[in-house]
Amino acid sequence: MALNAASLTRRIHVQRATGTPDGYGGTIYTWADHGSPIFARRRDLSDAERMTGGAWDNRLMTRFVIRATAFARGIRRTDRIVHEGVTFEIDGIKEIPDSRAFLEITAWTEEAA
Repeated sequence: MALNAASLTRRIHVQRATGTPDGYGGTIYTWADHGSPIFARRRDLSDAERMTGGAWDNRLMTRFVIRATAFARGIRRTDRIVHEGVTFEIDGIKEIPDSRAFLEITAWTEEAA
C-alpha cells in the first residue's frame, strides 16, 4: 500500500498526563486529550514480526503512521494514544525513511483491540 494522505483512514487521540502532588511525596497523574483528533494509518505487528524482535508477550504491538505536522512532532514517548476506545502506550516515534512528511509511532496495549 502506498503511503499518502488518503491512506490515513483512522482517527486517533493523543493524551498527555498532568501530575499533581498527592501529599505523601508521590504524584497523581490525570490523563486528558491533547490537541484535536488526527488521522492515522494503523497496522498491527504480526506474530512473526514480534518474535523476530524478541517481543513475545501478551501485548498487542501496533504501528500508527501520521502526517508530520508541527503538532505531531511535539508528541512525546510519555504521551499515549487512544484509538477506538483502546489505550496504547507509545514505545517509539520515528520519521518514515525517504520522507519527512510522515511519522511512525510504535505503540502497545494489553487491552483487547
